[in-house]
Amino acid sequence: MDNPHTGFRLPRGATGFRRAKDPALPETDPRVCRAAWYAAARAAGGQVGRFLKREYPRNFHTATISGRDGEHVALFHSGLPLVAFVDEERYRYDKEFLDPPAWAESIGDFGFAVLDRSLLLAPLTEAHTAELSGAEPREIRYWRAETVGATLFNSWD
Repeated sequence: MDNPHTGFRLPRGATGFRRAKDPALPETDPRVCRAAWYAAARAAGGQVGRFLKREYPRNFHTATISGRDGEHVALFHSGLPLVAFVDEERYRYDKEFLDPPAWAESIGDFGFAVLDRSLLLAPLTEAHTAELSGAEPREIRYWRAETVGATLFNSWD
């Protein structure tokens, strides 16, 4: 069966790494992430828990919602408008990605793409990586990232 995510484009900065001489990486405003998360909490009928801004070496913000159906944890990429859902807060992620709940569609109203589990677990070899900066492929090899999700949401130093 063909993977519908074959050819997913990983743009420059997807890993959060660049060479010193490269232009600065894009940044996702944490205030916009937080606003999207509050809208998601309203849609879920839940309450926003923690919102942790990115801290080195993580390249993502972490947010939680507590609701009728338990706690939900989302990762907001710090440089790209991408969101992933995970099973729990961790230091690093490899295969712990989840499909987003239905109410996560509201995050898209803020310009974010909410990624599904099949894309995040897709082999990195199926992604389009030509736009990555010169430093990024080296980091991917060093950290042995094998999936799109592990590459996008990392805590590499």
